[in-house]
Amino acid sequence: MVTRRAHVGMCFDRTFPASLVNEFAHRLDGRADQLWVIEDCFYTAGISLAASAAAVTDRLTVGIGILPAVARQAAVAAMEIATLCALAPGRILPGIGHGVQSWMEQMGARPASPLAALDEVMVAVRRLLHGERVTSAGRYVTLDDVQLYHPPDDVPPLLAGVRGAKSMELAGRVADGVVLAEPAAPSYVRWAYENAGQPVPFHLAVFSVLCVERDRRTAYQTMAPWLASLLDQPTPGITTLPFASEMLEHYREHGVDGLVTMPPEWWRELAPIGTMDDAMAHVRALEEAGVDSIGLWPARDVETARGQVDDVLQLAER
Repeated sequence: MVTRRAHVGMCFDRTFPASLVNEFAHRLDGRADQLWVIEDCFYTAGISLAASAAAVTDRLTVGIGILPAVARQAAVAAMEIATLCALAPGRILPGIGHGVQSWMEQMGARPASPLAALDEVMVAVRRLLHGERVTSAGRYVTLDDVQLYHPPDDVPPLLAGVRGAKSMELAGRVADGVVLAEPAAPSYVRWAYENAGQPVPFHLAVFSVLCVERDRRTAYQTMAPWLASLLDQPTPGITTLPFASEMLEHYREHGVDGLVTMPPEWWRELAPIGTMDDAMAHVRALEEAGVDSIGLWPARDVETARGQVDDVLQLAER
């Protein structure tokens, strides 16, 4: 895989008041590459956040991570994405995923087969964005001679927000790339790309939890509870780490406080956690793994996140 310079930006946490998206977008515009808005049920909506951020910026790319496949009818999702592309040409990076299935059930929209639903939605939305006239009669997508009146002139890559091996294989067939949720270490990126079938081109976007401090121990103490919550229910982002079994054993033996004493290279592989030098090293490692886009996830406390914008800018301007 060819080493490339990744586009670095910031994630807008789902708990942040929607009114703050313009503030963060303004601070990033022209210095960082991207702002990723998050659509999680039942917080704030991705399309409206993206429209607002795009409207107040000139150069910032706005990523959407992610639109649940069954939350919108496929034609409506395509129409909304196409409208965003018209408002901010070349600056929209949309993602569609399974969505958290318990949330889908709360809405009465849980599909019997999340894989089949995502497959049908991705195919339909992608075809519509490319200006095709679409007729389909699937389990989850039914369209009768549908064509967008204003398809994008510059069609963005449509990314799949997925985690597991089967979903990665699906993404390699029907998507233009993936959005990998945190933790997205270089080892996870390589695993994901391999399971996607190593298609070319393929946009690899990752979310990485950011915690930069003057000394490593402070950063590790801050992030140990976050890591413990992941180790309690390991996803591929954990299990694909080269030291996963050792880390899990260390956690079982020493608990949350023991995670602070993990080797720095383990933390550095996991995320941009530690000193600024550690964060820079993590970004470089992601670039070597072939990553195109990095969304840095701030603290949920708004004032802390405001301070972290400077860290994001330093990493983006490296």
